[in-house]
Amino acid sequence: MNYQDAIAPHIHSEILKRIKAAEQEHNVKVLFAVESGSRAWGFASPNSDYDVRFIYVHPRDWYLAIDLEDKRDVIEYPIVDEIDINGWDLRKALQLLWRSNPGIVEWLQSPIVYVDDGVFAPAARALLPEIYSPVKGVYHYLNMARNNYRSYLKVDIVPLKKYFYVLRPLLAIMWLEKYQVPAPIEFHKLCALLTDHQDINAQIDLLLERKKQSQEKEMAPAIPALNQFIETLFTHYDELKLREPESKRNIEPLNKLFRQFIS
Repeated sequence: MNYQDAIAPHIHSEILKRIKAAEQEHNVKVLFAVESGSRAWGFASPNSDYDVRFIYVHPRDWYLAIDLEDKRDVIEYPIVDEIDINGWDLRKALQLLWRSNPGIVEWLQSPIVYVDDGVFAPAARALLPEIYSPVKGVYHYLNMARNNYRSYLKVDIVPLKKYFYVLRPLLAIMWLEKYQVPAPIEFHKLCALLTDHQDINAQIDLLLERKKQSQEKEMAPAIPALNQFIETLFTHYDELKLREPESKRNIEPLNKLFRQFIS
């Protein structure tokens, strides 16, 4: 599957134009920009937003300031023509990476890349094995799945897309449990874990094809087999006894990476 094809050429050009405009408006350099939502996950509707996320760096003197903590470290724009674009300052991004924040971890793995300086993202990915906490990942995805399930899928008529907002995080937990490394964000890679659940896989395939052809807010009858599968996974994960492995985590590689871009 070529995820880059999920972005039409004229949309791709417009996104690059807006990224360049953000650089000029805020006097920053964008190091890395990706698609982070359903188009990157592989289950976008025709009218899904383009969820563009980027990491940027200021000139060195911006960081050498007494009031650094009071400065704004995000760039955000309103959604225009279904393009939702915002970014994080490099220092903020690396702080969140240190905490295994799922946002930055998923951005680094996006299959749809708009801007890549060829330095930041490879270096950050190389640090994941010694920084990323699978336990924190499990708790994040479990809360995401449970909140969406309780809010949207325990009724007769449900938002079609919400099945994927429950299944994707649950399958990500399955990946973390099995491999102890960050889960891929592409949904089809996570579904490869369901080799022992061919009936569920078939249901998901049918739902996926419908999702790709439906509008973003389409409603549909709940699917009992999927609900039962989801509840079985909740029961299993609620019984997991998760413990952080003892390790001597070292933040200095992140400091070194930060200094590399502001020197």
